[in-house]
Amino acid sequence: MTVHLEKSEQPPHPLRSLARRPRLAVFLAVGLAAAAGWIYLAAMVADMVPAMDMGELGPGMALFNSFNIFAGLSAEARAALAVICLPEGTSTFGMPASEIWSVSDAALVFLMWVMMALAMMLPSAAPMIASYAELPQPMTGSTGRTAPVVVLALGYLSVWVGYGALATLAQGVLTAARMMSPMMSPATLVLAGTTLVAAGIYQFTPAKLACLLRCQRPIPFFMDRRPASYAEVYRLGIVQGLLCLGCCWALMTVMFAVGIMNVIWIAVLGFLMALEKTVHRLWIPRAIGVFLILWGIFVLALSDAGQALLTG
Repeated sequence: MTVHLEKSEQPPHPLRSLARRPRLAVFLAVGLAAAAGWIYLAAMVADMVPAMDMGELGPGMALFNSFNIFAGLSAEARAALAVICLPEGTSTFGMPASEIWSVSDAALVFLMWVMMALAMMLPSAAPMIASYAELPQPMTGSTGRTAPVVVLALGYLSVWVGYGALATLAQGVLTAARMMSPMMSPATLVLAGTTLVAAGIYQFTPAKLACLLRCQRPIPFFMDRRPASYAEVYRLGIVQGLLCLGCCWALMTVMFAVGIMNVIWIAVLGFLMALEKTVHRLWIPRAIGVFLILWGIFVLALSDAGQALLTG
């Protein structure tokens, strides 16, 4: 016997089901975008493993040496292997091998920062984007929901792409000045320590707390600004991105202290930024600030300048 379902009884299309659950749809889309960033970063690390001691990338990265069958080789053997694996002095995914970058080096480093924004910052913005998606009418005069949400997310990411451009420039200058190594880790303990202390101090500033509060509670901000065009939605995304930048730029800059390709700290800092925005407790940013300041002071004490002050 053939059973015919009435039109109203037919199972809903999966995409229509997601459309009725905008929060779930946003988190799935953000998860896919963040996964793309993590896949790229993981590929960069995997590309480096055969030819180098992973500890050179920053604290904690030496753990990856246990996955490296070449880790027991001498420094000379690893250098020879690097010549074989990286014949032009640059890894497949673009880690510059010298202090002076070419245009292609800079472009690939910029791409790395963009992937870091996808992996670190976009997940922390998922609650904000989901809140916008759940509004009864995200854009005045339009019944559609998907397009305005995508435009808002693009506006948000534009700010972090701009940060990536500035970070690429700063990294290039520091590398040329030999304050950062070609392995993208700080070449001096003074740079690492002062970066950590400065980031910790920023956690206590009024600017940090004001931006954090706006990131935690985006609904009043959205209700006060009802965009009527995609251009206005994009500007709304930029404003939200600037608020996120004001909240998180110092934590993102900690990467200059722990090694820019340190995927362990990419994960840790991404988690801390998401935690700040989703758990509304003032002690969290302050605890992070205290930890960074104490860590920075410890690193500075280990530096030559710190040792001279302590013993002099």
